[in-house]
Amino acid sequence: MRHALRLIIVTVLLISSAVSLWAQTGDAPDYTLWQNVATRASEAVEAGRASDVALEELRQQLVDWRMQFDAARTTNANSIQIVENQLTALGDQPETASEPTDIRLQRQDLSARLSELQAPARTADVAYSKADGLIRSIDAIIRNRKAEELLELGPTPLNPVAWPSGLAALSNSTSRIASETVTAWQNPSQQTEFRENLPKVLLLLALAFLLLARGREWFERLAYSVQSQSASMGRWLAASAISLGQIILPFVGLLALIEAAYATELAGLRGELVLSTLPQAGFAVLASFWLGTRVFPKSDQVMPFIRLAPEERREGRLLAGALGISLALDTILSELARYDSWSTDAISVVYLPLFVLAGLMLLRLAVLLAHHDTQSHDSGYRDRLVAILGRLLTGIAIVAIALAAIGYFNAAQRLIFPSIISLQILAFVLVLQRVATAVFAVVTGTEDTARQSLIPVLLGFFLVLAAVPFLAMVWGTRASELNELWTAISKGLTIGETRISPTDFFTFILIFFAGYMLTRLLQGALKNTVLPKTKMDVGGQNAIVSGLGYIGIFLAALVAITAAGIDLSSIALVAGALSVGIGFGLQNVVSNFVSGIILLIERPISEGDWIEVNGNMGYVRDISVRSTRIETFDRTDVIVPNADLVSGTVTNFTRGNTVGRVIVPVGVAYGTDPRRIETILLDIATSHPMVLDNPAPSVVFQGFGASSLDFEIRAILRDVNWVLSVKSEMNFEIAKRFMDEGIEIPFAQTDIWFRNPETLAQVPKKTSDSSAHQKDKDSPE
Repeated sequence: MRHALRLIIVTVLLISSAVSLWAQTGDAPDYTLWQNVATRASEAVEAGRASDVALEELRQQLVDWRMQFDAARTTNANSIQIVENQLTALGDQPETASEPTDIRLQRQDLSARLSELQAPARTADVAYSKADGLIRSIDAIIRNRKAEELLELGPTPLNPVAWPSGLAALSNSTSRIASETVTAWQNPSQQTEFRENLPKVLLLLALAFLLLARGREWFERLAYSVQSQSASMGRWLAASAISLGQIILPFVGLLALIEAAYATELAGLRGELVLSTLPQAGFAVLASFWLGTRVFPKSDQVMPFIRLAPEERREGRLLAGALGISLALDTILSELARYDSWSTDAISVVYLPLFVLAGLMLLRLAVLLAHHDTQSHDSGYRDRLVAILGRLLTGIAIVAIALAAIGYFNAAQRLIFPSIISLQILAFVLVLQRVATAVFAVVTGTEDTARQSLIPVLLGFFLVLAAVPFLAMVWGTRASELNELWTAISKGLTIGETRISPTDFFTFILIFFAGYMLTRLLQGALKNTVLPKTKMDVGGQNAIVSGLGYIGIFLAALVAITAAGIDLSSIALVAGALSVGIGFGLQNVVSNFVSGIILLIERPISEGDWIEVNGNMGYVRDISVRSTRIETFDRTDVIVPNADLVSGTVTNFTRGNTVGRVIVPVGVAYGTDPRRIETILLDIATSHPMVLDNPAPSVVFQGFGASSLDFEIRAILRDVNWVLSVKSEMNFEIAKRFMDEGIEIPFAQTDIWFRNPETLAQVPKKTSDSSAHQKDKDSPE
């Protein structure tokens, strides 16, 4: 039994070793085959005569090889790391003194072993560099060809000599479609098949005409009725969902029409070519009309994207549909021109009216966008973008028509039609942004503030980012170039010996966010559940909660950095160089940060304390890392840097307890018995409920003032926060008792003495004489 068990174990080990060896050898690239591919690619690049399709296929092969080489560059990575650690443990080889023989031999063996292990990765590196260089060369060739094709000058369609060739090419293609149908009808076998399929054809045609004629109108009315009942975001969302039937139902009708045409068995080669392009062309038209109803809605219940009058919005819907029709015509004409090999003269002549009509529609759309800008009451960011888009469309339309008229057909075609598709993509992004906002408003119940919330804004930002690759492809960027860009982005940014990829970045964000949320949960549990049950004061509790927050955030960042694989030692030199300049610029920030930590640990002040600093008096409401917020008695917030609280003079009225002293000054007239005043004031002080009996209040006879005998009530209060109220109540009681006792509270009196009082007796006489003299002087003769 034991021998059998040993045999099984040995067999399993041998099989696993064989599988491992096979996997290692199977994963290794076939460099012999690679040399053949590399040679063929190099010859194609040097010759530069291969077609774009052949170059794209060759490029894809090179990309596959490059991926294999990239994976092979990590061959023996763990073994290499182990050998390098062993060599590091041996230390540096001495330059002058001789090294012990056993260590020297061990170093030689390890060095040889390291070279052997590194050989596959180095070979892969060389092959990777060659494949990457060939890929870049192929991209450069294709890119140059596209540029040359874009700038190619052909015959001008304005030359009347070229008009007959264009009309002949178009009529020839259409007549051949008709002739192919007639030829098919003359075939008896196809007539028999047509008769057999006639019920199916009629049924499909009836369904197609019904859906194409009425389907879009049904759902448009239904969506309008739902939207017109209320201005809520939920209604808009429901209407938008219903409005998708404007695309789905007519598109089903179009498919039924195409299927009916195929079922007749009468379509020839060109007819089948046109039928194969109809789904794409029809979808472009239906989607354009749908986007027009969303961007230029009939209902005013929800604020439209473009603020226009109802008749202008109707024109906008028609323009959107007409632009979709121009895209559909471009799709069909391009296929016919390719199949029938139209001449350059014919293509330019046939396309010129289409270019002119599309350009005029873009110009009219730009006018509508300009009307939006003039009618808006508040010029916001979106309004400015609409104005810029309108001016851009004006320039594109004029330039495209001019290029087509001159003879730059490729440039005009790649300018005007991508502009239309880009408009459709931007409109779709706007609709998706509104959908995201509506969903957020419905879920959270905050329709009034949903547009200003952060989450819809972030969703809109990500939608714009998602639309960028589609816009790039519309304007001629190849999918392979986008894949190349994504490969470069996915590899990340190299800082020192550390490579930070988007995956590492999102890992860091996710783990840090999780740690941050966990820290907040622990803070909430301590603040609301654990700490209130202890005998610790409120300031100490707040200090512990704040300290836990700082420690938790630091640990969350540390764990996130470790999980993301970011080596901080590799960026230490960069951080050290930056820290010198940052240190000089952020001295005050660092000082306030350290002072904030000192305040939390030493706790000379706590939240809720009544303090006075730099002439500002109020309650401490929040102690953060950089500053402390003080709420004054007039309900204003004063932000005090933490360094002022640590290095300056701070008066804390409630540190440790709320016991404090009140001083109430009072003055009485001369001639009043001081002992009687003392008795009355003591009685007032001791009878107040906020005054402590121990220590007992006292009355101080301050001295003899200019107009009064000055006294002071000095009493210790249970809560110094009520000092103003206590002082006011004591003053009210003093006024009442002094009035009852007949005690006079004097006010300031001043005696004026004249040194020569006899001069005052002569002033009236002189005044009367001078007045009489003036009167005689002014009287007439």
